[in-house]
Amino acid sequence: MEPATPARSETRGESFAAHIIQRLPADSAYGAALRRADNPATEYQAWEHLVHWCDLEKSGERIPFSTIAAALARAKPKQDGHLGIGRAVAACYDRGADSDAAKNKLRRILSCNSAEEACRVLRGVLRLIQSRAAPICYGHLLDQLLYFGERQKVRWATDFYGRRTDHDSNDA
Repeated sequence: MEPATPARSETRGESFAAHIIQRLPADSAYGAALRRADNPATEYQAWEHLVHWCDLEKSGERIPFSTIAAALARAKPKQDGHLGIGRAVAACYDRGADSDAAKNKLRRILSCNSAEEACRVLRGVLRLIQSRAAPICYGHLLDQLLYFGERQKVRWATDFYGRRTDHDSNDA
């Protein structure tokens, strides 16, 4: 008898995304509150739902959770996607990674110096991705934003130009 392969446990981002995806269809007030989470003027309306997932006093946590919560509430996916942010941006354009517009979007994301700045930029990018129905993995994007830095930027660029597998591009 062979030993069982240990199951990979869900990351914090994967758990958060799965929770929201499961709850959205049954609770329209929840979805409405989360849709307001990425607007600095109204984000407080989602805090009661985010407080169990992050430290609201730390903007480096609160803003990524707010950004992903709002994106999920707008997209209402049936399940989390599989594309990393780089591939999802490329998938929005007919020419993919060869598109100048796609390259400009990626460069703008990569120019960010903090997770908070990246989240501000990603708001519009996530709406574009949703409008093109690119199956982005929100859980992994959240994990990457929580550990934002040079390593994540390199992964996003590598993901964009297609040199990694979907699974590799989603690792935090």
